[in-house]
Amino acid sequence: MRKISLVFLWMLILLALTACASKPKPACPPIKQITLAEIQKLSAPAAEAQPAQVKIGGRTTQVDRVVSGPLCNGQWRGIVYVGCDIQVVEWKDNPLFLKDCNLKVEPDTVVYVAYHNDTAYYKGCSCHTGEIAEP
Repeated sequence: MRKISLVFLWMLILLALTACASKPKPACPPIKQITLAEIQKLSAPAAEAQPAQVKIGGRTTQVDRVVSGPLCNGQWRGIVYVGCDIQVVEWKDNPLFLKDCNLKVEPDTVVYVAYHNDTAYYKGCSCHTGEIAEP
């Protein structure tokens, strides 16, 4: 009986410690959402991609393009880094902010997304267009 109460006590202590743990800091501030008309007005013709050095997972990585500002139209290939300072089309329930956009992600493109803790995506952005349900 004494062992059971000690185990129960340890479980309570662990529960209390995990409840008091601080929540992880978000990777980026909240994304700015704007209307489709606004984002298309702000979207300039795509400039030629410029390679850049970006810190991903604590290491400096060479990428082919860094995306910032309005995120809607374009063509990506190679290694792409989507930074924290993007603007996307507003959404209600599901983050389908690329649904009415014209963004083409070439096959074999790797997209790192700052907002998702620099996670690498290998199958484009179809979870934000409504083509598939999950990344």
